[in-house]
Amino acid sequence: MPDSPPATPAPAPPPADASRERIIAAATTLFAEHGYDGTSTRRIAADAGLNMATVAYHVGGKPDLYREVMLRAHLAEQRVLTDALAAFRELAPTEPVAAVTGLVDRYLDFCLDQPHIPALWMRRWLSDAAEFADLEAAYARPLIEAVRDTVREVVPAALPAGTAAPADIEMTVWTVLWSTHGFCRSGIRSEVPRFRAHLRGLVLRDLGLAARDPRDQGHV
Repeated sequence: MPDSPPATPAPAPPPADASRERIIAAATTLFAEHGYDGTSTRRIAADAGLNMATVAYHVGGKPDLYREVMLRAHLAEQRVLTDALAAFRELAPTEPVAAVTGLVDRYLDFCLDQPHIPALWMRRWLSDAAEFADLEAAYARPLIEAVRDTVREVVPAALPAGTAAPADIEMTVWTVLWSTHGFCRSGIRSEVPRFRAHLRGLVLRDLGLAARDPRDQGHV
């Protein structure tokens, strides 16, 4: 009797790091689209192509996974704002309008490139994941304060003589955050040039600087 052909070996399981990243990627998408409360661990496992036990092994429970997703979102935002504020400090003493519009542009471009991050935060504004009330104080507040303090330190010195200092820079920063996140989740997301010009003008007016970005002359 002829020898039977050798059995095809079972495919090797993915490396642990790869499995963990698949789980986190699936959870990020689902939390952004459906919120923490609207996403089950079973759905995360299914979208990652893994079973429930594997998900638990690599990331723990759903609360652990949510904290990991929000931490990664925060670190990404922190990196881009750290770089943007460094550029702002360098340019603002001589070109305050370009510095302000550059800072606005960097944040808008970041949110357009990473749309899950505005989505995650907007879900929280709708009272999603209410049991994680500490995340705003740990993640959002320090970044808002860093931008506020940097702008507050630099902009008044750049204003024309006799111009009053901006009344509420922190609220301007929050307005950029709310507006940008809302725009990135809106039905007019294709209108980026119009929104960019509007946001620049809004911030420059709030800060008492020229209302028009000279880089916009003749184009957007």
